Amino acid sequence: MSGTTGPFERLQDVLADDMDAVNTLIQARMASEHAPRIPEVTAHLVEAGGKRLRPLLTLAAAQMCKYSGEDHVKLAATVEFIHTATLLHDDVVDESGQRRGRQTANLLWDNKSSILVGDYLFARSFQLMVEIGRLKVLDILANASAMIAEGEILQLTAAQNIATTEEVYLQVVRGKTAVLFAAACEVGGEVADAPQEQIDALHAYGDALGISFQIVDDLLDYGGASASLGKNTGDDFRERKLTMPIILAIAKAETMERAFWVRTIEKGKQEDGDLDHAMKLMAKYGTLEKTRLKALNWANTAKTALDPMPDSELKSLLKGMADFVVSRVV
Repeated sequence: MSGTTGPFERLQDVLADDMDAVNTLIQARMASEHAPRIPEVTAHLVEAGGKRLRPLLTLAAAQMCKYSGEDHVKLAATVEFIHTATLLHDDVVDESGQRRGRQTANLLWDNKSSILVGDYLFARSFQLMVEIGRLKVLDILANASAMIAEGEILQLTAAQNIATTEEVYLQVVRGKTAVLFAAACEVGGEVADAPQEQIDALHAYGDALGISFQIVDDLLDYGGASASLGKNTGDDFRERKLTMPIILAIAKAETMERAFWVRTIEKGKQEDGDLDHAMKLMAKYGTLEKTRLKALNWANTAKTALDPMPDSELKSLLKGMADFVVSRVV
């Protein structure tokens, strides 16, 4: 889906005033009187773009549940601060050199700056949570922050281990991506004092949407345009990341093929032509198509999760967001 009539663009239009307020709050709270490095690093990442999807989900959930206050703006900013902090930390852990088509902060400055600024943004996010003064909201976002760290650590232990299963991969995806999607939606319903059934529906929607989102990203690494991804095709293979397409290929691998995966992923002894051979193995077993279908299934799960919500324009747009997430691989 493209153009100005897609669900994402329509959602941006509907929530434009609230999103402007979120952006203003983010700019104000990422400032630092005593450490100019903080706004320098955060501005670099913020100005690189990004869809601001997570804060949009918070705003949409709150409005869909008829919230009429202003705390949803603080919650949306909180969610974006948590997300930005994790990006800064992830780029250090992954030794990444590119994010959203630009050099990463750790490359432009250094790892210490990225880690410490990420810590600062986490602290800012918790300050905003406390200002809202709702213990349940604090509980949801604090648990999400802990699960994000847990997911990243699980990914470290699962990385380069070709025994990693699809189940473990989904645990990693839930931790590193889906948990914040789910929390972003859930707190929107919570701040609006929505019925528990609706809050649970929003959580389930965000969880499934986040899983679909990450599977699509992992799939696009083996066939997406580098300009749109902000990274080069095959980076996950070169970084020896076990994502769904490779996990499915390993599950079907014959003896010589398994030896190839051991050499390239577990031992990291990659040679010219290995990416092409990996692509041929994935094509042999149809794992890119299987991965695409799994992403579509999770998108459909997300749409179905919203059934308990009353019909509204925002409900339709959020269902459309699930289609938008997978539109790149349809």
